[in-house]
Amino acid sequence: MASAEASGDVTEGAGKPSLKVTVFSDYICPFCYIGDLRLNRLREQFDLRVNWCAIEIHPGTSPDGQPIESLGYDSERWQAMMASLKDMAAQEGVLLKEHDFTTRSRSALLLAESAKLLGRDVFYHLHNALFEAFFVEGRNIGDRMVLEELARNAGMTDSQITAAWDEPESGEKLARYRQAALDLGVNATPTFFVGEQRLDGAVPYAQLLEAAHAASK
Repeated sequence: MASAEASGDVTEGAGKPSLKVTVFSDYICPFCYIGDLRLNRLREQFDLRVNWCAIEIHPGTSPDGQPIESLGYDSERWQAMMASLKDMAAQEGVLLKEHDFTTRSRSALLLAESAKLLGRDVFYHLHNALFEAFFVEGRNIGDRMVLEELARNAGMTDSQITAAWDEPESGEKLARYRQAALDLGVNATPTFFVGEQRLDGAVPYAQLLEAAHAASK
């Protein structure tokens, strides 16, 4: 997984078996949110070192938001997918909000990448807030005013927020993640690499746990 490890990992705990996980993910991907909730449960048993590789899944989408239908989903297919997602989220103790729009995630991804430099607490506060704002609260995380509020609440200063968007470093990291995804044949989010095992999609928690035990031996 060397080609995907350009970001600097986020260490989560100590005193437990060490486990390295790489995740290709986007904050507007509903299955990524489910995957994140399931990954979160591994923290009870493992000292996770997570390499978050942000992938912008809909770069052509307007940050002002646009209808889900613009992505090619018909109403019936979308409703069926949302019903399945709500069931999966409920199993993780989360109630998803009905919403019929998507947005561009680049500004959110740049903020989260920059937040990594400020430490685990700031990063995970923002990371969790981005998922929750979009999927639980139904807010538009393409809107920079919304993002500024979330970032400040996570502990970022106005100058740090501006730098995340205006300076090239975070954007360069996103480009490296996309290249790593191409090199590894990753074409969907979420994709997990648990040790050397690859898991595509929001796999069941039991499958994540099995891979984690295998990787930590």
